[in-house]
This record gives sequence, structure tokens and C-alpha cells, in this order.
Amino acid sequence: MNPAPPPGTQTLARGIAVVDAVARGHSRLRDISAEVGVGRSTTHRLLQLLRSSGYLRQLDDGAYALGPALIELGYQALQENPVTSVATPVLRTLAGQVHDTVHLAIEDRGQVLYLDKIPGTRGAQMRSQVGHRMPLTRTGIGKALLLDSPGRWSETFVAERRVVDTDLAPADDVLTPDAFVTVMQASAARGVAFDLEENEPGILCVAAPVRDTSGSIVAAVSVSATRPYMPPQRLETLAPVVLDAAGRISTGLGYRGSRA
Repeated sequence: MNPAPPPGTQTLARGIAVVDAVARGHSRLRDISAEVGVGRSTTHRLLQLLRSSGYLRQLDDGAYALGPALIELGYQALQENPVTSVATPVLRTLAGQVHDTVHLAIEDRGQVLYLDKIPGTRGAQMRSQVGHRMPLTRTGIGKALLLDSPGRWSETFVAERRVVDTDLAPADDVLTPDAFVTVMQASAARGVAFDLEENEPGILCVAAPVRDTSGSIVAAVSVSATRPYMPPQRLETLAPVVLDAAGRISTGLGYRGSRA
């Protein structure tokens, strides 16, 4: 349950909720109103204000979509994020070295949020996109973001499995919470995490965390490929490569610990 907004900020909170609702795919007045939990007249006024400000746009069929102002703000936020600026040259070098898809992500609101993606030069395209979100416990990069948080492993695993989404729930997902914790313990000991087709059928990846000057995990890097290009032995071969890339980004953020 979301906390009540501070006094005098209810309209702002509702406007943000409207933008969030549209971002989650609610594109019609009726649906947006129901999602936000306010009347249609109030929702309509908020939609018109957001549209006139460029935060939303209205399509020819009357549906609402995110507007150009958010693109501009999102791009500016990416440029101002120190992780992004430090990581960019490292990611480009890594992509040229492995020829597979390279991702950079952070944790935001309990989910993976992709900040950068360099598509591979072989194999199928992946559904991940900059600005998109994925579950933490189903993705290698999400697991890497959780490596320092053993108290969250079981709880997050269970919470994400409660979400019914056939696209994110492969039929062969048979891990139990205890088994997931065991996997995470092994990953934390090595400093790398793997995705063995848990998030997207046919896609495997290896990921490592990025740390800041305090030693805290602030982002993660991954290399992903389709099954034919990512046999078990290649996952093992790539682990130190990805670790090194994450370590170079961490160094650029002021981390002075070991890369290993």
C-alpha cells in the first residue's frame, strides 16, 4: 500500500499516478481512472494538463501514451547518472570483445531497470530495452544486483513468483525458495550470477555487480546470448570477463576493493 502523500501534494501525487498508469499500459480514460482511483472528471483534467505539458500525448484513436517531455527528461537523467557515463566506454569495449548482447542495469523500486543495451551481432534479438523493467530473481543481472542482500533472496523470489505472467513464467521453472537461496549463495561466493533461460526461453547470461566508493552494489553488467552461442563452458569462460568489466566500472566510480 502506497503511503499517503504529504499535505498539499495530493494533486501532484495524482498526476504522477496518472503518468505511471499510462506507462503500465492503461491508455483509456476509464482504465486510467480506475487504476489511479479517482473520478473520471478529475482524471480527465489531469490528462489534459499532462498532455499540454508534453508529459503525455493523445493518439488519433483517443488513447493516451507517454509524451516527448518524458523522453527528454529520461535522456537527461541517463546522461547525468554517473554509472551510465562511467560505464559507456567499458560496455562498448566489452561488446566488441564478446559479440553478444551487453546490458547495464540498476535496481529501481524492486525491479531491474535497464540503463543501457548494446545488441549482439549474432543470434536472436532479446526483448529487453533501455527503460524497461524485469524481475530481479529471474534475470542474471537482477541476481547480481541482489548478491549483497541475502535477507531479501527468499522473500523476493516468492513475491515475484506470485505475479502471474506467462511471458515471465517459463513452464520449467521448478526452483523452490530454498533452492534459489542455495543458487544465490553460490553466486555471491563467486561474485557472478547466471540466468539459465529463467527469464526468456533460449537466452542465457552471466552478470556481475558494479560497486561505488562505499562498496555498495549500485548497478550490474551482463552478457547475454542465445543457447547455441552460450553453452555451459562459455558461461564459465565469460565469468571473469564480465567480472573484469564490472570491476573497471566500479573503479571509475571510486571503488577501491578487489575486482575478484
